[in-house]
Amino acid sequence: MSEHRAATWSDDSLARRTALRDGPLRLLERMIEIRLTESTIRDLHESGDAWGSTHLADGQEAVAVGIAAVLDPDELFVIGHRAHGHALAAGMTLDAVLGENCSRQIGAVGGIGGSFHMTDLRVGLVHCFTLMGAQIPIAAGLALARQVRGEPRAALAVFGDGSANIGAFHEGLNLSAVWQLPAVFVCENNHWAEFTPSDRNQRVEHIADRAAAYGMPGEVVDGQDVEAVADAVGRALARARSGGGPTLLEFETYRFSGHNRTDQMAYRDEDDASRWVQRDPIEIAAERLCAAAITTRAALDELRADIGAAIAASVERVRQSPPPGVDAMFANVMPTAVGAGARKEGS
Repeated sequence: MSEHRAATWSDDSLARRTALRDGPLRLLERMIEIRLTESTIRDLHESGDAWGSTHLADGQEAVAVGIAAVLDPDELFVIGHRAHGHALAAGMTLDAVLGENCSRQIGAVGGIGGSFHMTDLRVGLVHCFTLMGAQIPIAAGLALARQVRGEPRAALAVFGDGSANIGAFHEGLNLSAVWQLPAVFVCENNHWAEFTPSDRNQRVEHIADRAAAYGMPGEVVDGQDVEAVADAVGRALARARSGGGPTLLEFETYRFSGHNRTDQMAYRDEDDASRWVQRDPIEIAAERLCAAAITTRAALDELRADIGAAIAASVERVRQSPPPGVDAMFANVMPTAVGAGARKEGS
């Protein structure tokens, strides 16, 4: 493994984050890492090494990596339950993500969050929310804090197309527009709200069209092109940082897997799914870089092998890490004064 690659997959999440600034090959590396890690997570759940359900995002890697490439590490972002790709893209380590899936102390939050709940403020990831759309008003609050403090920084929320139909979406975007908050709202439109196609739960063609109703810019972008994603997010962040207010971005993408690990996708149209698979974001980036002589197919095969070895080594470290103790469930709980008083009286 080369010295650069060893640094890219180091234990330092911030170093992993800033490695994305080294050029387009680093973006492709991270997308491949996410794809192979998602496959490993699927295997860990099937083998019983990981607990609970899980929601994979293979096919959506370009959105996660494109965002991470331009969002500054000290800018905060919040995401939903389909979290592994965004966590890894932002810089969280393999041990942190795999360890959390397997409920081990080496995990991002000590093994108590599982597949859904990860946090790493060193790279700006505040939290992954399983309550659909909850991250939208939270991002507005984070942006308000930046505005009040006079900091030229933005806050960003990532959510799915299904979350664009709940009250928190409308309230969060409207308030952000009224107060001109430095926020970027990213709709990761994979065209399926769990098992429901998006054209059955909305009448507008594009979710980004709704931006006009709030008085903010809206843009529809090819979510399979990592460079297009980075360009659109970069422009929205620049607008937010300079006081131009919020933006709604819609990235059209597709999840190759089902809603969760038990979903057999019997409801999908095979021709439609095949068309999206042919627009694999990893293959699009690989073809571009090979055509530009930045890399070769042989080098990419070697890269995949290196990444696979790094993931396998991480799995072994995770398996050797102990699970959290029973007291871990109270480690991050702050007792209220009323609760503390009640316990004292009852003791």
